Amino acid sequence: MYMENTVKARAAEPKARRFGEGSACLPSEARREVERAVAARRRAADTVAVSDALLVATELTTNAIIHGGGITDFRVDVDGPGIRVSVCDRSDRLPAAPKAVDDPQRRGDLGGRGWPIVCRLAREVRVRELPAGGKCITAVLPLP
Repeated sequence: MYMENTVKARAAEPKARRFGEGSACLPSEARREVERAVAARRRAADTVAVSDALLVATELTTNAIIHGGGITDFRVDVDGPGIRVSVCDRSDRLPAAPKAVDDPQRRGDLGGRGWPIVCRLAREVRVRELPAGGKCITAVLPLP
């Protein structure tokens, strides 16, 4: 009975939604978590802002899967006038901007546009190394 009350009390607190180590986190799951977080904290939100947050969550999780050795942690939280999306992976390699999209040598290349999209849509992007190895990328997007 005590545990049941504790669980209920924790459920009532506004907390970040999260997938931890050992939990599968696909881009589709990340998008659902973004939608749930926004719906839980706001009655209505600008659809363009939510779409931007969905795109950023998709790009960060996809990059972590393809380039980062897999997702080790995913968090999303609506905090005041913004939404924060954090994705951690196993790689120490920092994201890098690719050659310009209009570079003739790049025409026809698949991929490589996710990181510039994240940087353009977010009002703040932080990359931090993790003590046990890997990195965590956090993007904060405005929600008017």
